[in-house]
Amino acid sequence: MDVPEEDTNSPGWVFKSEGGSCVRPWRALCGTARGSGLVYCVNKVKGFRMPLNDDQNSDSDSSRLSESTVSSSDTEYSRQSFNSDSSSKPSSPASASPPKVITFDELMAATRNLSNWTLAHEIAVNANFCIKHEDYPQNSFAGTVKQIVHKAFWDHLESELNEDPPEYKHAIKLFEEIKEILLSFLTPGANRIHNQICEVLDTDLIRQQAEHNAVDIPGLANYVINTMGKLCAPIRDNDIKQLKATDNIVELLRQIFRVLDLMKVDMANYTIKSLRPYLWHNLVDYERTKFQEILEETPSALNLTTEWIKESIEDELSSISDESSSCPGADSSSKPIISPTLVLNNGYLKLLQWDYCKTIPETLITDEVRLQELREKLNQLKVIACVSLITNNMVGAAVVDVPDFTDHLKRISLPLLEGMNKKSFDLKEALNAIGIQICSIVNKSLSERGLPTLSEEMQSNLMGQIAHIVEKNNPVCSLIDKRIQLFMRSLLALPSFQKCMPTMPGGLSVIQREIEFLGSQYASIVNFNKKVYGPFYANILRKLLFPEAAMEKTEAETSSN
Repeated sequence: MDVPEEDTNSPGWVFKSEGGSCVRPWRALCGTARGSGLVYCVNKVKGFRMPLNDDQNSDSDSSRLSESTVSSSDTEYSRQSFNSDSSSKPSSPASASPPKVITFDELMAATRNLSNWTLAHEIAVNANFCIKHEDYPQNSFAGTVKQIVHKAFWDHLESELNEDPPEYKHAIKLFEEIKEILLSFLTPGANRIHNQICEVLDTDLIRQQAEHNAVDIPGLANYVINTMGKLCAPIRDNDIKQLKATDNIVELLRQIFRVLDLMKVDMANYTIKSLRPYLWHNLVDYERTKFQEILEETPSALNLTTEWIKESIEDELSSISDESSSCPGADSSSKPIISPTLVLNNGYLKLLQWDYCKTIPETLITDEVRLQELREKLNQLKVIACVSLITNNMVGAAVVDVPDFTDHLKRISLPLLEGMNKKSFDLKEALNAIGIQICSIVNKSLSERGLPTLSEEMQSNLMGQIAHIVEKNNPVCSLIDKRIQLFMRSLLALPSFQKCMPTMPGGLSVIQREIEFLGSQYASIVNFNKKVYGPFYANILRKLLFPEAAMEKTEAETSSN
């Protein structure tokens, strides 16, 4: 199947990750998945649609986990650990190359590596990742053109078949294409059905029959439908029934191609599902190798990552400087010792407040969408925690006996805060609505218990305090934000977050379950990223934290060469 080059707005096979959109394996394909099935997978990355190369598959069943920049041992923070070079290629990144001119072929090679690297990561880490067929909108210009062209083709085919004698030239070409598509669905050991398809849809024989006006087009179409019924996923059974109920031969051929297109998507999704365990098992080595290839093609591929780490170092130096100035007896002349792991963890924490209008560091591109979603959900939880803290401080006595008040608060807040990270979202209006709902819940509970409701002044003050959360330096919002950061920082410092969670800071109990769930997702992303790109980060940290040692090492390597 040829993959056309189209812009990112064109229809075709696009990847979807909605839950439940992947189809299950089907009858004829319950054996080993065909290795070439992923040639149908097309990835949209930076405006390109790139087929996944077959040579990505490896016979190796083991993956080498290289050293990470994170260790519970204090010796890892020493200068020696960042001056040693015990890893070998491809586990360790290549030395920095001088600037060079990038040719078009090298650019395309880097693009292919980026495409396949991103695709493999998404398949492995996203259980809901699948492909979905999409078409042009009917009212669009492209959709109208496609509709006109297709109608012209099928009308021409119908006129040819209605001639006396009929003209079968285009019909034979269609059956030849159907034959190739059906054969592409077969597993390597399906010899009997392979031979049967080749025998029934023998185009040379069909041409000879056409010369004597003896072609049984309905019979061939009926065989194709029955074969599709054997090969298709159960989700396509209704489509097969509709094909059998179609009498017009031209419309039948048209619908056959529509269902075959859907079966191609099913085949690709089945192959993705079959490859996922293998990809996950080898993902660390695969991603590191692919990124090394990108780095060799484009030496500037770590520029943003270097700036990201450099900013984290500057933040840490600034923090140490502030602490020193607050302690009169501190020795300001000594050079501060900075933990590389702490620098890296601080960099990861900044991603939770990252402005995703800016380009993310190169080593985090594959997880950009997940990190952005985490940031958005954390912002929602932060607002809920702020509202809860303000409410408890102002009318705590009134809500203490309200059953499941925190659950009520989350139920009314989450829908109103949906999409709060969009520029068009009016947070102040949403907070006003939340304040009104809270006052209503509290007054209702007080009335049911025979107690006086909140005064107009108290309600106005409560709603005003909630509305002030939108202010830039709101003290409540700043406090909750610091405590969320403290929790995430503690989570990254744990050797194994799956076994236990850090202590939840005060004021976050209302969102404890949700923030622990998001924290585990965040820590999984960070820890996997460290495994893959640890050697690259180590090189950058060595150059930034220990420039003299890095220079000595470079000179030693130059003299040895």
